[in-house]
Amino acid sequence: KRYMNNGVPNGVLYASYNPEYLSAADVYVPDEWEVPREKIHLIRELGQGSFGMVYEGEAKHIQDDEDKRKVAVKTVNENASIRDRIEFLNEASIMKAFNCHHVVRLLGVVSKGQPTLVVMELMARGDLKNWLRSHRADEPSNEDKLAPTVGQILHMAAEIADGMAYLAAQKFVHRDLAARNCMVDDSGTVKIGDFGMTRDIYETDYYRKGGKGLLPVRWMGPESLKDGIFTSHSDVWSYGVVLWEMATLAEQPYQGLSNEQVLKYVIDGNSLDKPTGCPDRMFELMALCWQYNPKMRPTFIELIENLESHGNIEPSFTEVSFYHSVERHHTEDTKMEEAIPLMDDFDHRNESEQPNMNPSSPVRDGPQTSPLSSVLVSHMPKNGVLNGSAIKVPKCTTC
Repeated sequence: KRYMNNGVPNGVLYASYNPEYLSAADVYVPDEWEVPREKIHLIRELGQGSFGMVYEGEAKHIQDDEDKRKVAVKTVNENASIRDRIEFLNEASIMKAFNCHHVVRLLGVVSKGQPTLVVMELMARGDLKNWLRSHRADEPSNEDKLAPTVGQILHMAAEIADGMAYLAAQKFVHRDLAARNCMVDDSGTVKIGDFGMTRDIYETDYYRKGGKGLLPVRWMGPESLKDGIFTSHSDVWSYGVVLWEMATLAEQPYQGLSNEQVLKYVIDGNSLDKPTGCPDRMFELMALCWQYNPKMRPTFIELIENLESHGNIEPSFTEVSFYHSVERHHTEDTKMEEAIPLMDDFDHRNESEQPNMNPSSPVRDGPQTSPLSSVLVSHMPKNGVLNGSAIKVPKCTTC
């Protein structure tokens, strides 16, 4: 085996030079996803990611059926530690197992030489949070002053739920679902974005408590805030907050409350209010997602069923979604158990210390089931706006 001058084997990246501290988790070995560096051409900067700059680029012959294609290329800062480089590549490795139309696709990795590159499907319209804000009536770039219709919003909601249903079927928990982590392609399709990419871009959306890791407290359910429990149930809570973001064109959740106040507010059994102009049935979906008992929340499959029952989903959804796929039905034929048992009831008066958590890294978990019809929502609204009209939101004064 050939070694470089520093004693580290060529072709393998290590997180520590001390062999006593090396483990399988610290090593990235190039595999079939490796792309020759000369096939990737960087075009322009798109923005700062968690580890370094993200570029629009062009990839040549990285797939059999095409000569070249536009891609997004993530990089690592030149001064990044070896451990950061390993974490960067490990986040990309997570996505190697995913193949869903509503999850952003990994296309390749360049781990040999510097800088390290991760090549992703290009989402030309950026993240959903920025897309929503660009459609506000007072946004200078919104020349026609038209907000998305309720039908458009609910179709996007189904696309997000479909990507999350796929992740749940793969026994993965996202832990950081938010509009900032959903991406919009040039056709307007919304997909679950790659993990950790926007953590630095929207730094104010995260909160560091007691020297622990950064936490997206405004998107977290009470069991996650109180006990550090993350499951598909907690992803559903976050999905409800994403619906709220969509209804408000990306207002900040819990405006007027500090992060510490939000933490206590949610643990004490509270959730977000109904946005101005939000249709009843959209808020009903949010309320279902915000059941205090995690097991009373619907699954992502049940959320899609609810959305489809109202006829807002475009016909193309049937052709490309995980929900309508053979794979989904095959998965449901296999009995899966929860990875983390949850208590049937929570004493939300106890504000326990949070463990060290990294919300950007998915963890394995099984898809959950709880009949939608069994969920009782005591605060559902009675009157609302009919489908087809543009969502009316108050003018943003703090964002």
